[in-house]
Amino acid sequence: MNDYTFHIPAPCNEEIEILFADEDLLVIDKPAGLLSVPGRIVKDCVLHRLQAHYPDAVIVHRLDLDTSGLLVLSRSTPATSDLNRQFRERIVRKTYIAIVDEVVENDSGEIELPIRADPDNRPRQVVDQKNGKQALTRYTVMEREVDCSRLLLMPVTGRSHQLRIHLAGVGHPILGCDLYAPEEILHRADRLLLHATALEFFHPFSKEWLVFKSEPSF
Repeated sequence: MNDYTFHIPAPCNEEIEILFADEDLLVIDKPAGLLSVPGRIVKDCVLHRLQAHYPDAVIVHRLDLDTSGLLVLSRSTPATSDLNRQFRERIVRKTYIAIVDEVVENDSGEIELPIRADPDNRPRQVVDQKNGKQALTRYTVMEREVDCSRLLLMPVTGRSHQLRIHLAGVGHPILGCDLYAPEEILHRADRLLLHATALEFFHPFSKEWLVFKSEPSF
């Protein structure tokens, strides 16, 4: 995931919640507004905060600056290698909750739109049927209101901005999205309403299937 947005974020004063820690792994709950890794200008991030207490911590995947929720970090070279393999082979299961514009009619479905970077408008991505990389998102409607829907999102692939651009691409941009939502939808929320709510994977050494959950604040 790409950590740039069009604005320099305000300082994030929320604490990182550590949900699990052993000699090989850290699983944390990231607040919205905190980078996963240091940016070009802003250096405060998950990695720097955690390395103050866990100097061996290594990021193996990222959440966007404005996305909150679950992240796993490794603490050893073998754990890094195994977690990277699990992400590469799509063994890791990631589930998100989002609130999107308008009523989503189907109770569940798939969004399959190929994505590539937009070299003229970084960090944005674009849908490109010819040159884009394959990207697949599955969704289930959790709740419908008059002008929005709460969705459970299961990305099968892990492209940059995949959930944000997929939902915008089918006419349901995420509320508070500064990259792909029209101005009026951006300003309907004071943050991006996207949260990594569940994370599941095999422990690199015990091989236990680990399941972590986090409820969004919205």
